[in-house]
Amino acid sequence: MDHLERLRCFVAVADTQSFAAASRRLGCSAPAATRAIAALEQRLGVQLFQRSTRSVRLTEAGERFVLDCRRILGDLDASEAAAAGAQAEPAGSLSLTAPAMFGRMHVAPLAAAFLDQYPRIRMKLLLVDRVVSLLDEAQDLAVRIAQLPDSGLTAVPVGAMRRVVVASPAYLERAGVPLSPRDLPGHRIVAGYFDGQGMTPWRFRDGAQALTPTLMVNDSAAGIAAAVAGVGLVRCQVYQAAEAVRLGQLRIVLADHELPPAPVHLVHAAGRRVPAPLRLLLDFMAERLRAEPALRGEAFLR
Repeated sequence: MDHLERLRCFVAVADTQSFAAASRRLGCSAPAATRAIAALEQRLGVQLFQRSTRSVRLTEAGERFVLDCRRILGDLDASEAAAAGAQAEPAGSLSLTAPAMFGRMHVAPLAAAFLDQYPRIRMKLLLVDRVVSLLDEAQDLAVRIAQLPDSGLTAVPVGAMRRVVVASPAYLERAGVPLSPRDLPGHRIVAGYFDGQGMTPWRFRDGAQALTPTLMVNDSAAGIAAAVAGVGLVRCQVYQAAEAVRLGQLRIVLADHELPPAPVHLVHAAGRRVPAPLRLLLDFMAERLRAEPALRGEAFLR
């Protein structure tokens, strides 16, 4: 392999975390991919991967280098496409992560539409309810619904999301409608727990309430289903309850006590020079997510 092919091999191994998978993507043998990485590491004088019998992970030097390689190869692909003219189709590999339920409802359909429009682009979609490290897990783009800490990442705002308290009409008729967060300790509570954490206090404009849950679930959809079934009150992102609210299966309570809507961003680590396929995905996702009613903050389901 020449040096450019070694760079493409390096990015492929970083994407797949496997020499065998990278070689299949590139159409070469696994030993050839292994030799290419060894030659690249010798040329650079640094180790790019930590290798074991079960995994292949980027080193700290590899994490820095892969960002430059993605940008360089993305610029090269874009230049070749421009030279080839308007008939050239965008091509490449992308990875995208989002919260699980939001991803199933809003991101996966957009990913399918994007791939239909750009058939030479491949995509990996990771839907999990945790903060994914873009560098550690080789993700190009993430949907984040929260206040963002200071970091070296680039964030593109696409909307804002309310966090609401909902319950079924039958439950509210039986237990009464809470008029203030101070009423919550007398109610049955459905709470979520993720990454082994217990229930955190419910926060409102006028303070926080530490509550004892009747039911704890590690899946947002299961929490909504429990609320529809009349188990108790659940606090959730507004998009999670929107359909049940529209159908009259759930009612929003304590709306006047909600915190301000949380910002929603598309986050990437590419800096100012975004590779062409990622730029296409970023623009595609931003335009369509900004049109989602659930991302319009307080104007939705008031």
